[in-house]
Amino acid sequence: MRDHVKVANIGNIMKFESDTRSEVVAKNSTFGLSLFFGSQKSPVGYVNVNRILWHSLGARTNEQKQHRRIELERGTCHLVTVLKLQTMKTHRYNHGSSNKIFLTHVIMLLCLWEMASAATAKDPATQCGLSTPTMQSYYKDGNVTIGILAAVHLETIIPSTNLLLTEPPASRRCQNIYTEFYQCVLAMVFAISEINRSPELLADTTLGFQIYDSCSSELGAIGGTLQHLSGGKKTIPNYDCHLSPKLAGFLGDGLTVGALPMARILGVSRIPQISYGAGLPILSDKDQFPSFLRTVAGTSFQVEAILQILLHFRWAWIGILASNNDFGLQGSQMLKEEAVRNGICIEIFETLPTQASRAALARVIDIIQSSTAKVIVCYAFAVHMTPFLNEISRQRIAPKIWIGVTSWIPSPVFSQTGLWQILNGTLALTLERGEIPGFKEFLYSINPWVDSEDIFLKSFWEQVFSCKWPENFIEPNFGNMTYLKGLCTGREKLQLLDTSVFEVNYFLFPYNAYKATYALAQALHNLLHCKPQDGPFTNRSCADPKDFQPWQMLHYVKNVHMKISAGSEILFDSNGDTPPLYDVLYWHMTSSDSSSFVKVGTYNGQAPQGLKLVINKSAILWGGKHTQVPLSVCSESCSTGYRKSTITGRPKCCFTCLLCPDGSIANQTDSLECMNCPDDHWSSNEKDRCIRKKIDFLSYKEPLGLILAIISVFLFLNATVILCIFIKYQHTAVVRANNLNLSYILLVSLMLCFLCSLIFIGLPSRVTCMVRQVIFGISFSTAVSCVMAKTVTVVIAFRATKPNSNLRRWIGTRTSLSIVLTATFIELSLGVIWQWTWPSFPELNNSFNSWKIEAECNEGSIQMFYCMLAFMGFLACVSFGIAFLARNLPDTFNEAKFITFSMLVFVSVWLSFIPAYLSTKGKYLVATEIFAILSSGAGVLYCIFAPKIYIVFLKPEKNTKNLGHKH
Repeated sequence: MRDHVKVANIGNIMKFESDTRSEVVAKNSTFGLSLFFGSQKSPVGYVNVNRILWHSLGARTNEQKQHRRIELERGTCHLVTVLKLQTMKTHRYNHGSSNKIFLTHVIMLLCLWEMASAATAKDPATQCGLSTPTMQSYYKDGNVTIGILAAVHLETIIPSTNLLLTEPPASRRCQNIYTEFYQCVLAMVFAISEINRSPELLADTTLGFQIYDSCSSELGAIGGTLQHLSGGKKTIPNYDCHLSPKLAGFLGDGLTVGALPMARILGVSRIPQISYGAGLPILSDKDQFPSFLRTVAGTSFQVEAILQILLHFRWAWIGILASNNDFGLQGSQMLKEEAVRNGICIEIFETLPTQASRAALARVIDIIQSSTAKVIVCYAFAVHMTPFLNEISRQRIAPKIWIGVTSWIPSPVFSQTGLWQILNGTLALTLERGEIPGFKEFLYSINPWVDSEDIFLKSFWEQVFSCKWPENFIEPNFGNMTYLKGLCTGREKLQLLDTSVFEVNYFLFPYNAYKATYALAQALHNLLHCKPQDGPFTNRSCADPKDFQPWQMLHYVKNVHMKISAGSEILFDSNGDTPPLYDVLYWHMTSSDSSSFVKVGTYNGQAPQGLKLVINKSAILWGGKHTQVPLSVCSESCSTGYRKSTITGRPKCCFTCLLCPDGSIANQTDSLECMNCPDDHWSSNEKDRCIRKKIDFLSYKEPLGLILAIISVFLFLNATVILCIFIKYQHTAVVRANNLNLSYILLVSLMLCFLCSLIFIGLPSRVTCMVRQVIFGISFSTAVSCVMAKTVTVVIAFRATKPNSNLRRWIGTRTSLSIVLTATFIELSLGVIWQWTWPSFPELNNSFNSWKIEAECNEGSIQMFYCMLAFMGFLACVSFGIAFLARNLPDTFNEAKFITFSMLVFVSVWLSFIPAYLSTKGKYLVATEIFAILSSGAGVLYCIFAPKIYIVFLKPEKNTKNLGHKH
């Protein structure tokens, strides 16, 4: 056997060979290198050491050695030796040879360790890990551990940096216990203790935990995460130095400021992280944060909930204030975009200064004071809101309606009585609260003397009881009360604290922390209880329960779906978010020294559209006394009947209201456009609805139609009475003069003229439209032809008195009847041709009046109507001419003068009718025609027959000429 060992460094694998044909192979693994002893065919054992140690042995130059020493310090500084000796049936060495090989290997390992220690000792400046301050942690051992980051303290104090670096930088300090997030720590500890006692969940596994305080800062979150991953007191980036216990995942941070850098670090290795309070929208991006999940809804859902509140109360003119960080800037920008998309205008969009200087706050407050928006949405943290509200209170700004988001509702801001007047009436959006069974008793049971491992408890005790722990404090004799004044004893009663300081019933972030703990535990339980050949991984395999990988654990966390004893359901969507469920709270002063939050509504993101937001308006007293919702608009809302008209140079929420024009309406408030009514409808006087147009026609129910009908009937009765008188006195001279039969026909035709006017009154129909003009034409043509026949008879009678006159043969009734029949036939023919070729029909016409529809008769051919009138005019003109020539003929009962006057009236009426007919529309056109019929008919009736009636009744002595009797 040769007395040296040959070392070969090939990539990440090193081989050590000896004459015994055994070999030592160093091979990369997650926690270091595995050394295999013996030949490949016959291994006898292995040792697991750090790869950096072997690299340092492979260095040749001084520079390489220095580099290897530094790498050694950054690695995990431990050496684990595991010896596994096997007796192989086919082993070709004897028992003595095996002992020699084993002894050689042990000596070689000891030499290597001494060489590494010596290399490290040569350079004192090189230490194992980064030279960062060690963070204290609250630790409990277990088979599997959970890393927890919580913002137990509200503020981080970073001392001023010495720019010359002449002395070491001072360490940061944390102050002001954040009670609610400390309760998150207690809720997770409580949940882990419940799980460890549970016979069903992780029955054979004990969960441990290691809790770091991020102090609401990025530095604290990063430091705690790296220190936990390093597995010791030193921080070693990019190294997981846990050999035991196994890390299940991380819970926290509760604030976005800490959860975001954690997610970037843990996402690289796919280590599961469940936050119980971080709501930044970008954390839902699985490309950037693949291993991040949360038991609270992301702020993208919060934006939708706030938007629904604004729309519910019709607040269209608002301001937005945001913290100058990722949460505030991203959330406020999303809210602004969604608000503008839904017609809400942003008058104020400002960021609150991180360092609250009075000058920076004054600038923001001046903008708010000069604004007209009454609603301000605050997308900020309590640490930024507190100095801002204090400055608002100092300057006595006009009251505003503040809408708070989950980042500062609830918070210690509301415990400051000086701000109550400013905050009175605040609406707040908060995450779902829940009750944790048994947690109240657990909270009351904590005590610094009992829970000495809790590194946060004493600080919490000092803050809530306003006392100080003395140094080297030993539980005192309580008889000496003077000695105890101002000092903490540990016997203070948590039960005496107000719920505004120490909530013990319904929890917000502690409830979500409790759920996050159970989600991680359930995922671990599912991983450990995976059945072989039924797993979710390649070839339906399961994870190794003793050496599972972070990505395998992440798979189970993403697929958790369970209900906890508190009654809540735990599940995650594809983005790692929990379905959104918010409470809408209303904060008000109940008296000068008390205040409270009142739940007035809920927002459920999974509910149907229109039912997501439910608010009880009656539970809200605006300003402490008004139920009327205050307006926050740039311009008053336009009522129905008006449309909005934008003002040039102003946001679209600033507008004027214009009344809709006739025929169009706006049936909703704040209408952008007016809607035109259908053709058969018209706008109401208020322009808020379309009403059906009135069908207008000359009706018996309206005064005009009724008067014309009465006149028609009266004239008809007059003609009837005259006819009766003529029949009674038919043998008298005055009645028999100028052809009695023509007088009868004339009276009957005038009676028909008066009656036909009634056909024009009422709703037109197809029958009335077709017959009214024909009857009117025939009756009037008959009447006028009778008048003409009378005139011709008079002329012929006087002309035929000469001897041998040819006119004698025309004397008699035959001539007059021929004239009447001929004229009537011609008029009848015109009427028949008209209605046969271009029949009249009823129609609804809305072109004359926009607010009503005219029911009228379409004459079919207006030319035929004028032809009828022209023929009647011709007859009247002929009669007028003949009568005018015969007016001076000597005869006691000569009618020529009266016929002249009657025809003069007739022609005058119808000549004036034509322009009136052309200038009027609708029912007034019908009334004009009726008036022309009645007036012309009355002129003929009274001009011709009134003198005869006068003689019959008042001058009977003139009616004595004996004309003889015809047999």
